[in-house]
Amino acid sequence: MLQIPEYKIPIVEIKTDFDIQIFIKREDLIHSKISGNKFWKLFFNVNQYLESNPENPLIITFGGAFSNHISSVSAFGKEFGIPTIGIIRGNELENNWQNNPTLSEASKNGMQFFFVSREDYQNKEKLTQQFSEQYPNSLIIPEGGSNEMAVEGVQYMLVNDTKDFNYLCTAVGTGGTVAGISRFAEEHQKVIGIKAVKDNSLEKTIQEWSRRNNFELMDADESRYGKITDENIRFINWFYKEYKIPLDPIYTGKMMQKIFDLAQKAYFPKGSKILAFHTGGLQGIKGANQFLKSKNRALIEFEM
Repeated sequence: MLQIPEYKIPIVEIKTDFDIQIFIKREDLIHSKISGNKFWKLFFNVNQYLESNPENPLIITFGGAFSNHISSVSAFGKEFGIPTIGIIRGNELENNWQNNPTLSEASKNGMQFFFVSREDYQNKEKLTQQFSEQYPNSLIIPEGGSNEMAVEGVQYMLVNDTKDFNYLCTAVGTGGTVAGISRFAEEHQKVIGIKAVKDNSLEKTIQEWSRRNNFELMDADESRYGKITDENIRFINWFYKEYKIPLDPIYTGKMMQKIFDLAQKAYFPKGSKILAFHTGGLQGIKGANQFLKSKNRALIEFEM
């Protein structure tokens, strides 16, 4: 069994001229390689799996070329001595994945890859069945790591120091993190999920996991998954210069940009205390800059 880490996550105030207080909880600091919320989502999935004493443990999961989840699962496997397999979207990557910073690092962590076409990748039920038959003792974790056990794990992002905030904000990909925050939030707290992806089914999924009505989902200004605008880059670079806190362009950068936009539009009542969760994902900056450079666009001015 894995032990719950006792590391205290810092909560940092983001000083602004708004009539509210904004803070950020640095979940990205919980582990240098297992990023933010991914740590808790994986921790409880793997612990439940290990309780069954599997013979020849193996973790299998899904992800794209720059997936934070793939990166974190590979690092988790290396940290705790469990082999990992990544089912990767895009068979065009099979012969040149070594040039991809996320996959290259995951390989160094010991992860094996199976590349599938984008069409086949959409049928994850079929792929799950195929790999569960091939590796019957394995733990198969869904894309993004969100499931019931992941939602349970997210409760450890909420501590005594988070109880006094009026609003709890997080970026949303597959929904497990916002569902966990919603389920375990205090009665007086409103939860805001800022969607990094256009998916109209998310609210129903989150509601089923959360079983509460204390959350609201909002689109990021550009919520098509993986879309990085020049304004995203400008905000991330400005935020780092101003607060010395790095943000990624897919999740946390869009989340903080949206929170500032809401504050400017007086969405939050005067005197509100807002807590944003920094869910990590900073490993993706290298890949983002690789793409931006190929398009002769402005770059994120720091790399992790």
